[in-house]
Amino acid sequence: MKLLRPAAWLSTLLIAAPAFAADADRWTIPVATKTLDNGLTVVVSEDRSAPVVGVSVVYGIGMRLEPRNRTGFAHLFEHLMFEGSANAPEGVFDRVITGGGGRNNGSTRADFTNYIEIAPSSAIEPILWLEADRMRMLDFSESTLKNQQDVVKEEIRNNVQNQPYGGFMWIDIGMQAFQKWENNHDGYGSFEDLEAASLDDVKAFHRDFYGPNNAILSLAGDISPEEGFALAEKYFGDIARRPTPPAPDFSEGLNTQEKRITQGDKLAQVPAIAAAWKMPDRGSPDQAPMAVLGALLANGDASRLYQGLVKGRELALNVDSLYGLTSEWEYDGPTLFTVFALYKPTTDADAVLAAIDEEIAKVVAEGVDDATLARVKTRMLADWYNGLESFISRADALAKLQLMWDDAAVVNRIPGWIDAVTSADVQRAARTYLTRDNRTVIDRRPEAMLQAAPAAAAAPAENQD
Repeated sequence: MKLLRPAAWLSTLLIAAPAFAADADRWTIPVATKTLDNGLTVVVSEDRSAPVVGVSVVYGIGMRLEPRNRTGFAHLFEHLMFEGSANAPEGVFDRVITGGGGRNNGSTRADFTNYIEIAPSSAIEPILWLEADRMRMLDFSESTLKNQQDVVKEEIRNNVQNQPYGGFMWIDIGMQAFQKWENNHDGYGSFEDLEAASLDDVKAFHRDFYGPNNAILSLAGDISPEEGFALAEKYFGDIARRPTPPAPDFSEGLNTQEKRITQGDKLAQVPAIAAAWKMPDRGSPDQAPMAVLGALLANGDASRLYQGLVKGRELALNVDSLYGLTSEWEYDGPTLFTVFALYKPTTDADAVLAAIDEEIAKVVAEGVDDATLARVKTRMLADWYNGLESFISRADALAKLQLMWDDAAVVNRIPGWIDAVTSADVQRAARTYLTRDNRTVIDRRPEAMLQAAPAAAAAPAENQD
């Protein structure tokens, strides 16, 4: 099969979108995997188009897997992983990578914690040495723990407590929609639990969850599978596997009764609404139809909800959507499809919800016409391939897919899953998941509006007196 590079693929796609499935070749991402004797799975995607390598190390520990009474511990530990070791003290990790022309980052999600780097291919060995070094052991101390506890608390203040809406569309909505503690606690972290974390807790967490058998190493770019596997063996091969605690049962079914919450917000200028529905399980036949339905409803200015709520009825100022804190393909437990919108103070949450329900009902009753379905799929496929062009993003995507699906080659099957979705599939997904009973809603209003509402309700009675 002829392989098109991303730019050529996208050009073909955009010119001949309706004929995509029949006429255009897909870009096949090279994927090679190997598991070392210690359990570390290594994924390599060779691409010699630039002398650069992206690196991702993803661990099978996330917010829903952290210990009870330690909310935010997975997030805290993400920060501690940059505090250095006996071999590479604090600051060395960043200096080596940025000094070599690279950059790095890390993040925590419900099902994983990831650490990513990109640098010239000549710098790959120092990066792998550093990653292996912090997998072996960190420089645990009371001072580094206290420092990062303070850093995480300040991050929460800046990103949640002192921001309009405070992340209610991904923190608060999950706390309301899910039943089990593993899914509904605040994974960003409570100050009380963060402060209660001890040095022994930190050591045990690293021992239990940061072993090679609970990790995926992914390399993408200017490196062959043979080179990548050899380097992985060189730097990680002598790290002993460690027992990992069994995951708790965090499975949940769909909700059976709508839940509505009203919250005040002292920093917001206009009201906002978040409506969330539980998603199909990962690997379900409904996963791809639900992904296409989500894009149809809330992906961009051409989406049904944007056209219906912002342009048509002029109720909302914007419409956005979320799949928890990750993508529609990278989750391994109960996850929400959430629609978030700022709405005009001249209307209310009931009117916005009624408009959302009306757009969903149209899909249930009529399905999706061929031209619209092709346009939605085209955009999804373009976004999917665009996200894989960057070597750091590709390495990270492959590592997460390997962890979630136990097969990084899913990267090349997802386009086919998208393309195979029919109008009937989209109707089924809307009818099954986007129901009122499966919905959780938070109406987040400026505090001044909440205070004015009781006064306005009481005004007629006072006037009658």
